[in-house]
Amino acid sequence: MELGRRMAGQNNAPLPEGLELSGYRIVKKIAVGGFSIVYLAEDSDGHAVAIKEYLPAALATREPGQLPPKVAPENIELYRIGLKCFFDEGRALASIVHPHVVRVLNFFRAHDTVYIVMGYEHGRSLQDHIDRRRLKGDKPLVSEVAIQRMFMQVMDALREVHTHKLLHLDLKPANIYLRVDGTPILIDFGAARQTLHADLSRLYPMYTPGFAAPELVTRKELGPWTDIYSIGATIFTCMVGVPPQSANERREDDRMEAYFEQMEGVYSSGLIQLMRWSLKMDPLQRPQSVFALQKSLRKLSQVAHGHPGLLSRLRRLVK
Repeated sequence: MELGRRMAGQNNAPLPEGLELSGYRIVKKIAVGGFSIVYLAEDSDGHAVAIKEYLPAALATREPGQLPPKVAPENIELYRIGLKCFFDEGRALASIVHPHVVRVLNFFRAHDTVYIVMGYEHGRSLQDHIDRRRLKGDKPLVSEVAIQRMFMQVMDALREVHTHKLLHLDLKPANIYLRVDGTPILIDFGAARQTLHADLSRLYPMYTPGFAAPELVTRKELGPWTDIYSIGATIFTCMVGVPPQSANERREDDRMEAYFEQMEGVYSSGLIQLMRWSLKMDPLQRPQSVFALQKSLRKLSQVAHGHPGLLSRLRRLVK
């Protein structure tokens, strides 16, 4: 299961295959990121699970044959802050049971770090799906019907996350996993934070340019509208094949209008307007809740079945 995409700088040795770890047996490494390594493992009954290990490449090193990572004295405080966030992430996500959110089965400390055990799924990321269709020259990259069906389920999942006082803060095609049957799962909540009582000056997550809302870049007030920007950016990527301009670039020279015009005739005006609404630079001009955005997405199917007045109301809403 691809729970992360490869990032530069993670040169640490993975745990050895066959290692017994708190009742699980490591089978092999399956994904790496700047902050973690993900393994395929088996539980005591032989069932496949995915185990995500906290191992920030910028703060810790591990050589082959070692188990606990080495952390330089000057990095210990930051390492421990990240360790607490990672553990809190596992604890918070373990309380979420939803068919479109990766299931956290267990989390534990070992070898001076933290491990999150998740359900293992067969499939591939939405990013891989888009990349494969681009290489084949498929048009559209992702059909409108598929976008509507997929994001209705993604929004269901995100509403559940927000209900638990969490924000995802790193929603992008690489973090939406598609099962073999095409249904999506939200994964890689490494940026997720409990939004109440959080010390944002210390816990502010890293972000992905193009998918990060302006307020995430400038460290202004975050909320559901922050994840909604990322939904718009992800829908945009499904349509165009590449991410939108980054928020910083849009402040200097916003060229998104040209992309929006290219979509006309390929996708319905309603879907384009919904995506543009989500990508407003001003957080107050975006939907303030996932429910509001999902309500508009539902209206699109009604428009397709002979209710054009709904489209006019949607257009007035996003202006």
